Amino acid sequence: MAAARATSVPTYTQDIERCVKFLQEAQAPASDGKLEFKYLHQMQEIVNRERHVLEIHLDDLLDFGEQDLAHQVSSNTKRYTKLFADACDKASKDMTPTVDLPRQRDVLETYIHQRIALVQSHAGQDEPATVDPRATYPSDLLRRFEVVFHPSVEQKVQSIRHIDAQDIGSLVKIEGIVTRATAVKPLMTVATYACDACGSEVYQEVKGNTFMPLFMCQTQACVANKRKGRLSLQTRGSKFVKFQELRIQELAKHVPTGHIPRSMTIQVSGEATRSAAPGDEVTITGIFLPVPYTGYRAIRAGLLSDTYLEAQTIEKRKKTHAERSITEAERQEIETQSRYADIYDKLAASIAPEIYGHDDVKKALLLVLVGGVDRKMADGMKIRGDINVCLMGDPGVAKSQLLKKVADLAPRGIYTTGRGSSGVGLTAAVTRDPLTNELVLEGGALVLADMGVCCIDEFDKMDEGDRTAIHEVMEQQTISIAKAGIQTSLNARAAILAAANPLYGRYNTRKTPTQNINLPAALLSRFDLMFLLLDRPSYEADLRLAQHITYVHANNDFPDLEFEPLSKDFVRNYVSLAKSFQPYISPALTDHITGVYAKIREEQHASGDDTHITARTLLAILRIASSLARLRFSDEVAMEDFEEALRLMHASKASVTEIQAEKKQRTNPIAAIYKIVKDMRTRSGLDELRMGDIESAVIAKGFNNAQLTACLTEYEDLNVWMISEDKSRVQFV
Repeated sequence: MAAARATSVPTYTQDIERCVKFLQEAQAPASDGKLEFKYLHQMQEIVNRERHVLEIHLDDLLDFGEQDLAHQVSSNTKRYTKLFADACDKASKDMTPTVDLPRQRDVLETYIHQRIALVQSHAGQDEPATVDPRATYPSDLLRRFEVVFHPSVEQKVQSIRHIDAQDIGSLVKIEGIVTRATAVKPLMTVATYACDACGSEVYQEVKGNTFMPLFMCQTQACVANKRKGRLSLQTRGSKFVKFQELRIQELAKHVPTGHIPRSMTIQVSGEATRSAAPGDEVTITGIFLPVPYTGYRAIRAGLLSDTYLEAQTIEKRKKTHAERSITEAERQEIETQSRYADIYDKLAASIAPEIYGHDDVKKALLLVLVGGVDRKMADGMKIRGDINVCLMGDPGVAKSQLLKKVADLAPRGIYTTGRGSSGVGLTAAVTRDPLTNELVLEGGALVLADMGVCCIDEFDKMDEGDRTAIHEVMEQQTISIAKAGIQTSLNARAAILAAANPLYGRYNTRKTPTQNINLPAALLSRFDLMFLLLDRPSYEADLRLAQHITYVHANNDFPDLEFEPLSKDFVRNYVSLAKSFQPYISPALTDHITGVYAKIREEQHASGDDTHITARTLLAILRIASSLARLRFSDEVAMEDFEEALRLMHASKASVTEIQAEKKQRTNPIAAIYKIVKDMRTRSGLDELRMGDIESAVIAKGFNNAQLTACLTEYEDLNVWMISEDKSRVQFV
């Protein structure tokens, strides 16, 4: 019985033969649907020096009929990584390059050529064909590729806390968020020594991060002559690979109640380095391995070992807009949808459709995802294109839910709270690198959200000292650090989406808006849009809201809308495609924009309003207009974009300054425009007004040209005024 069980275990030679057979005979469908010898093609690319990674899919092993081999690879991955590398060397030994190789030799090729010449001189040979460097030197020293295994599609993604002792040595698949990434440094895999007595070379394969160097030569020449030759490390003859260490933390959805998130160390080498940065949510396939403690920690740990994951593949769960690849079918669907006039409303309504109302707020959140255009002047000055929005309102108006939805939609979305975040946690902290023991900077929430959105909830409950750390980020989009001898500037090109409650918890109607908001003017001016969401009693609105909420709870889904909400992937792809456009403002529109801005400043000063209208307000309007042009897939900002930007700006300002939203909804736009024109006549004392002045004043109040035309026509029919033939002046009767 024992003998039968022993014969069932394959030997090294049998395993190599099975691996070689698989590499030479396995077929898989190509991009055109035809079958091809997939791994022969990969090996040929390795011989041609066009590929550096041999990618083996376990599904191909199963399709090839090697279920037993696939199971052994999955459960003992480290061993089969070397076996498949040796099998690839054996199978590709007789392959010749099918393309012209570079004439200039690289370091490895020069090294091999010199060593072959050295072996020939020692053996007295003249024929280079009789010298096989693979038989003389370690295989890792001459190998130009690495082996990577891809798990079966049926293998489930595990949480970090579910990886235990039974998974040691196996191929596992985990997901988490990267919290730290070290710099990429060379890791020695084969050390080459030269003897000062006999001149021989000695090789030492390095299997871990640490090793004990050799000092005394043990070659046959030194032993026979009873010499004690000393070995010196030859850096040029040694083999180095790229090495990086990551630290990932399990996602919040995997953390049980009352527990804290667990972390795991990831060791990345070769072509997989630089695949992830802090803040990325990643799915990592790798080999779960133990590593003994070293130094003083080894004495304290005793028999215990630390563990790490040797990464095979790293895949980002949420790719940035530059990395996202859109298929032709998705592109055609986006172009079809973009032709509809209501695509802007559809995209906005598809952000959290289960949350009732907040139409203008959702449009602002859509513009946060799209962003404006970054401007860089000839002298190096930069003007940010990211749009910052603040949602301030009463409790229970779904501010936090909207923030979490945006953090989920954004490619790099970080959600944090004001009370749970310090200034160091938002910007950067000085820590000690566990590998090199050097002082390094570890990015905070704003650095992790670079090229994304940072959502800060409970913004009003932050300490004043911590809140000042955000000022530089919101305008210059950098974080200047001068700590522990480190002076640098970190990129924090993130849009800030903040949510806060008024000073008194709920909005106090007896206080002014500035007293309720209770934020410094320097911080308020950095927000492009600021919405005040009030919970005002209204029977009809409350009834619709209650019906919406009860439907969501009863059916576990949002009610039927006028259209089918767009999927998250569609919104991400649409935003990714929109960000590829760089719209500009035409010279014909600049005069109109400057006139409107000057009019807004004048009216704000005349009304005695305590809200702040600064030059940043004009930049905010331009950013919003550029974002709207991107949504139209246009390279030029049109008048309609500018009017919608003004309308959103006016809606955000009106929501801050006006208490009763119902009164604003009941206002007749034609009557309101007539009142604006009548006030202009009273202030000027003239019976004739220029049409351009009227248009600027009306648009600054949030109305559009269609409403202005309707008002002019209606009151002209009532003989209140007359319009000149060239429509340039209005004469009161």
